[in-house]
Amino acid sequence: MVDIEFLQEKTRQIRVEIVKMLANAGSGHTGGSLSAADIVTALYFYKMKHDPKNPQWIQRDRFVLSKGHAAPVLYAALALSGYFDKSLLNSLRKLGSPLQGHPCCKNLPGVEVSTGSLGQGLSVACGMALGLRLSGINSRVYCLLGDGEIQEGQVWEAAMTASHYKLDNLCAILDHNKLQIDGACSDVMNIEPVEDKFLAFGWNVFTIDGHNMQQIVDALNVAESIKGKPTIIVADTIKGKGVSIFEGKAQYHGVAPTKEELEIALKELKDGKS
Repeated sequence: MVDIEFLQEKTRQIRVEIVKMLANAGSGHTGGSLSAADIVTALYFYKMKHDPKNPQWIQRDRFVLSKGHAAPVLYAALALSGYFDKSLLNSLRKLGSPLQGHPCCKNLPGVEVSTGSLGQGLSVACGMALGLRLSGINSRVYCLLGDGEIQEGQVWEAAMTASHYKLDNLCAILDHNKLQIDGACSDVMNIEPVEDKFLAFGWNVFTIDGHNMQQIVDALNVAESIKGKPTIIVADTIKGKGVSIFEGKAQYHGVAPTKEELEIALKELKDGKS
């Protein structure tokens, strides 16, 4: 039985940690970190096999944050999972901190691959999925993509590769908040129709509400049962989800909350002492 309320509470906690660490850092990516919080929560606190006490456990599922600028959502999930002490979140983007602006696998337990150069994560995830199959390891690979990111041609080379090799142990998730740093994706470089494109590339495709935890859980469960092809979950999300002053605003793609905005955010997220 899935405890949806537990997952929703973890999502709230992750959003609290995101805005706190970004405000403390004074820089970073607010909008896309908040929009992906529900998805990342479902992965780390429900679906994925992983062990914070043994980050290199060979049977673990792998997570690739292809949209590496959303590092705060990954760091919050790792901290709340027990990979490192939560106090380390205060060091985000500080000189010498393992919590860099984009994830670095050399410095932080739980980070599978260094990401941030957009368009490359799905290729890495394909390699991981194929490697697991060749090694006879029954584990899965999850790759979180940004919708502005899939304007990159390498994404579609990887999509073709995953289909060709029938990588049914690979599940991509698109954080489809429809905004990128320069504005609406439809204005910068239209990516629609996303579902039809992935279907044409031979993928199994789900479209869900990316802030509905039950829909996320259900899609992840069904994806695991699909055989013979990779799956992508197109998660319709809202940039800056959870804080009204950030929601649906492209200008908060790469801007951290001010002290005043942090107070508003924490009040809306009903924090106070987290």
